Amino acid sequence: MKGFLIGLAALVLVAGSLGCSAPLTTREKGAGIGALGGAAVGGIIGSAVGHPGAGAAIGGALGLGTGALIGDQMQGQEQQQQQQQRQLEQNQAELERQRRELERLKKEREY
Repeated sequence: MKGFLIGLAALVLVAGSLGCSAPLTTREKGAGIGALGGAAVGGIIGSAVGHPGAGAAIGGALGLGTGALIGDQMQGQEQQQQQQQRQLEQNQAELERQRRELERLKKEREY
C-alpha cells in the first residue's frame, strides 16, 4: 500500500508539473517516461521482496537517468536533422536564385 501511495504521489507531481510548464524538450520527456517506468518496475520488484517504496525510489532514479540519456541522444538527432533541413532549404534558395539569373541573362542575349 505504501508503494502505491508513493507511486500515486509521484504521478500527481509529474502530471501537475507538466500541466503548468512550457513544452517539454525531448530530453525532459525521456527523463519523465524513464522515471515513471522505472518507479513502476522498481515498485513491482520491491514488493516481491517486501520493500515496494525502496524499489520504486531506486527504480525511479535509475529510470530517470536512463531516460534522460536516451532523450538527450534523441534531442541531438532532432537538432542535427533540423540543421540539415535548414542547409537544404538554403541550397534550394540559392539554386532558384541562380536559375532566375540564368533566365535573365538568356533574355538579355536575345535582345
